[in-house]
Amino acid sequence: MRHNVKGRKLGRTASHRKATLNSLITSLLKYKRIKTTLAKAKETRVVAEKLVTKARKGDLHAKKQVMISIKDKDVVKELFSEIIPKIGERPGGYTRVIKLGRRMGDAAQMAIIELVDYNEVVTARAEQQKEKRDAKAKEKEAKAKADKENQLLEEQAAEVPKK
Repeated sequence: MRHNVKGRKLGRTASHRKATLNSLITSLLKYKRIKTTLAKAKETRVVAEKLVTKARKGDLHAKKQVMISIKDKDVVKELFSEIIPKIGERPGGYTRVIKLGRRMGDAAQMAIIELVDYNEVVTARAEQQKEKRDAKAKEKEAKAKADKENQLLEEQAAEVPKK
């Protein structure tokens, strides 16, 4: 039994596990959403939330602590300049894990991990689809109106010679 044993080993040595999680966190903060296995996503969530909580302080010490895990300076700048102001007021729960099902080949459970307030990709796509639907509906409505007007004109033209 694994009483009071925290964390997942992910089938890796300690150094490899640390490197994998740092890489996943860097990718998550860079792209705002990544697709990985469920176990890696859940473990990444734990570490990423602690990292974002440290970064919320915003001082030099917090920045240096974050830079221990994230080696990409651009991602660290983005974290402190864009991500923290956007999700800084949130009291935890900065990430979301969404289960996807099983992967073909090895049947590993897959998941998407994303930053909660950063689903602009999904939102942008939804807005584009909504605009397409609205445009299509307006076009259909205009076509129906034009057909109705043509039908009325034809009926009026047909009635005029009968008199």
